[in-house]
Amino acid sequence: MKNKTALITGAAKRIGAAIAEHLHQTGMDVIIHHNTSIKEANELTDKLNKIRPDSAIAEQANLKYQESCAALINSSLKFKGSIDVLINNASVFYPTPVTTLSNKQWDEIININLKAPLFLSQLAAPSLSKNKGCIINITDIHAKRPLKDYSVYSVSKAGLIMLTESLAKELAPNVRVNAISPGAITWPEEMSDKIKHSILEHTALKKTGNMKDISKAVLFLIKDAEYITGQIINIDGGRTIY
Repeated sequence: MKNKTALITGAAKRIGAAIAEHLHQTGMDVIIHHNTSIKEANELTDKLNKIRPDSAIAEQANLKYQESCAALINSSLKFKGSIDVLINNASVFYPTPVTTLSNKQWDEIININLKAPLFLSQLAAPSLSKNKGCIINITDIHAKRPLKDYSVYSVSKAGLIMLTESLAKELAPNVRVNAISPGAITWPEEMSDKIKHSILEHTALKKTGNMKDISKAVLFLIKDAEYITGQIINIDGGRTIY
């Protein structure tokens, strides 16, 4: 995995940070994208560079805007000269009940969760193709089973699954494109204990996963999945069989 570079969007905290650290441990160089989490991104970058100098960089971009996507890819290419892996992890998640839904909410969620992965993939494709690289999109089990009051979020993640399958066709044979669909890995801060209990009752393994479950799947898709493309891997403890 040495001499390979991964760009992970939304990598300052939570699942994105766990993915960045896990890939870094294998010898990869990592580009830690963030928007407003400047402190966390810089702390993670410093931590990784202390382990291996010049192996990580933090890049800020507001993915609501297409020009920011272009700037992010350009700055990422300058880091090591190429991108071998693009992980579209950045996402916004908040309720949008139909009774109060606004155009602003639609634009923000769709732009960050769906439009940005498309245009980042487009812009990174020449480098990925040259290096026989891959794209991994982080979607959600609610892409197929919508979450009440989260219609726009659910739509954006459903679109990301179709984008995964479409890009897998269009960028083949040089670029593999897959997605990971997490279930109960980390709880939203505002979620009640009652809802958490209900979710686990409808999860076959009766427990939450952890961020390492996602990181290990990402590494598998990069390193050991040379004949896998256009697939969505559910990491949900069996939630989707209910």
